[in-house]
Amino acid sequence: MAQKDVILLVEDNPDDEVLTRRALKKNDIPNEVVVARDGAEALDFLFGSGAHAGRDVAKPPQLVLLDLKLPKIDGLEVLRRLRADARTRLQPVVILTTSNEERDVVASYELGANSYIRKPVDFEQFMEAVRQLGTYWLVLNVPPPVKA
Repeated sequence: MAQKDVILLVEDNPDDEVLTRRALKKNDIPNEVVVARDGAEALDFLFGSGAHAGRDVAKPPQLVLLDLKLPKIDGLEVLRRLRADARTRLQPVVILTTSNEERDVVASYELGANSYIRKPVDFEQFMEAVRQLGTYWLVLNVPPPVKA
């Protein structure tokens, strides 16, 4: 059986993690969800270092859902490091955050985010946002080819 494509969810809030997983499941998005609870863990996963040493980095996540307000290393710095490295420069990254700060939106796009989504407070709205996100990024979008 082929390995499911992975979504890397970078989220430190356990409630938001549960809501995101629930919304993905309710929208029949079958991808395996790997959770990184801070920016350092996300970078370890993406670059196959630290606790994720030995992970096959030739199989990148299909999508990274990245919160901005994270412990250790914030989301903007994670994005900066992804875009600075040739191995992850083209990795699809969607900012999924509660931040309403215009400077966060601008900085995210300047650093190469593919999309910026504010988490709706209402669960039904959040469900719809995740459904649309899944349809676009996991079904319709053609990702860049993976270089060996």
